[in-house]
Amino acid sequence: MSEAHPLDHIVLPVSNIVLARERLGKLGFTVAPDARHPFGTENACVFFADETYLEPLGVASLEPYEASARKGNVFTARDRAFRFRCGDDGFSAAVFATADADRDHARFLAEKINGGEMLQFERPMRLPDGSQATAAFKLAFAVDLRAPDFFFFTCQRVNPLPSDRGALQTHVNGVKGIAEIILGAPDPKAFAPLVRAAVHSLTVTNEAFGVSVATPNAKVSVLSPDGLDAYLDIPAPSNDRGLRGVAIVFAVSDLAVTEAHLAANGMTYTRKNNRILVKAAPGQGALFAFEEKR
Repeated sequence: MSEAHPLDHIVLPVSNIVLARERLGKLGFTVAPDARHPFGTENACVFFADETYLEPLGVASLEPYEASARKGNVFTARDRAFRFRCGDDGFSAAVFATADADRDHARFLAEKINGGEMLQFERPMRLPDGSQATAAFKLAFAVDLRAPDFFFFTCQRVNPLPSDRGALQTHVNGVKGIAEIILGAPDPKAFAPLVRAAVHSLTVTNEAFGVSVATPNAKVSVLSPDGLDAYLDIPAPSNDRGLRGVAIVFAVSDLAVTEAHLAANGMTYTRKNNRILVKAAPGQGALFAFEEKR
């Protein structure tokens, strides 16, 4: 097996892109201009220097969104189901970069975790200098029927975006990238094969409160309710036995800078285990943890 796929981005459904932009801005993130997909969704992404990003995802146009879901668009169908079950703000998917989405699709079929037909699309992207670029993507989906509220997919960039996005990758809160994503499940080991396959890794590590899989640039952890409480002060979720997106751990160079910015903007936060924790809120979708990594 070749090297594991790196983390590419995180999908955060939001009720309102304007609200998400305001919330993320107050948290100290630089938010890219809005962009629309051809199937009715829109985003306002937050790009990081480690080439990962957050994708706050809104519904811009209901008719094409609903129509695409009915026609088998896995991306919109899963988003629609998530919003129905979990509400309009949350953490619904983790995405890994790939050089060959077709190969991933075939692998997911072989491992019986294939989520449906591949998706290929283009969308315009406005850059900070006002110029336009066309982003083109090919996606392959990995799902587990026991986890209706979370899924994985791999993303192949068919035509690379301009590499110089320095202005968008600089954040006043000091965030350099994503160190870890944290998922929750009553039985973390039950979902270890899904995570391992989505990341394209051979190794699953047993942790004190669950399991983890390393990618080249971030860790994917699945924690039990006790683990979520111990590390993040999150109370045990409902009796749902599925997999849920819970938290994102950001790497910062100086936690004091992050804390000063949050305090100056009136953001509520706590400190635990050498991390700053900001609970999920409308426009944010997941708990945000900030951790110092030099």
